[in-house]
Amino acid sequence: MPRHVRAGDTVIVTSGDHKGQTGEVVRVLGERVLVKGINMRTKHVKPTRLSPQGGVVQRESPIHISKVSPVVDGKPTRVRFECGADGKKKRIAVRTGQPIATSARKRKGEKVRTDTL
Repeated sequence: MPRHVRAGDTVIVTSGDHKGQTGEVVRVLGERVLVKGINMRTKHVKPTRLSPQGGVVQRESPIHISKVSPVVDGKPTRVRFECGADGKKKRIAVRTGQPIATSARKRKGEKVRTDTL
């Protein structure tokens, strides 16, 4: 099933307690997404070898993918998928008709290239 949001996208929450807040998608976890700075939960952590202090930690909690939409010009938009001439699938914003920019992100096991030719 195609996903209308990807890691690195700026999204707006369309329903729920955090309606209207925007943030960047950190990770897509199946049917849920982690959005930076939204849906923060408090977790009490026991002292361990890694964190000898222990204490209270604030962490993002996942939101269902249907409750977020990509942001175009400060407003939420639906996403349409079109196949380009090269055969690759593109995400198109229904609001503007323009392709949704995919941020350059490092994938698992991939090296980031710093030099340009």
